Amino acid sequence: MSAERDFLDAYDEQVWAVYGFLAHRARSIPDAEDLTQRTFELALRSWSKFDPAKGEVRTWLLAIARNVYLDWRRAGSRRPEEPREPTELADRMGGDGGVGDPARHLPSPEIQAAVARLGTREREAVALRFGADLPIAEIAEITGVSVANAQQIISRALRKMRRELDARADPLRIEIGGLE
Repeated sequence: MSAERDFLDAYDEQVWAVYGFLAHRARSIPDAEDLTQRTFELALRSWSKFDPAKGEVRTWLLAIARNVYLDWRRAGSRRPEEPREPTELADRMGGDGGVGDPARHLPSPEIQAAVARLGTREREAVALRFGADLPIAEIAEITGVSVANAQQIISRALRKMRRELDARADPLRIEIGGLE
């Protein structure tokens, strides 16, 4: 099989994982699309350096996507956020809710608000877990932390998000000393 065919197969298999991660991080449809394109452009240029003996192609591509996102943020290339409604996106993109549907990879506005209140490391872990659908071990590898630490980061993030979502659902709820 040719290197070109291998890359095309990798693209077909991983484009939605990369897009899902970047959609969770960039929080703008046009930016997520641009960053996904940039990720695959860089991956294509470096394809000859990819060594399957060293790791999975998905992990390699998501590490590239992570670096593309970080470079984009450092450069200040962030456009103002635009509200996204998954049904509107599905209509615009002709999505049907399946794996290839961009709207499938976007969190609801409530989830977006809860994620926005997380720290940078927690947002990244949540994006890798739920945007890219990665297992904890791969998240640990990409972020350079232990598996236990990755699990703890995600667990804490989910607890924070749950509290945020519960408070939004019932604004009269009062927590005293962590007990309800």
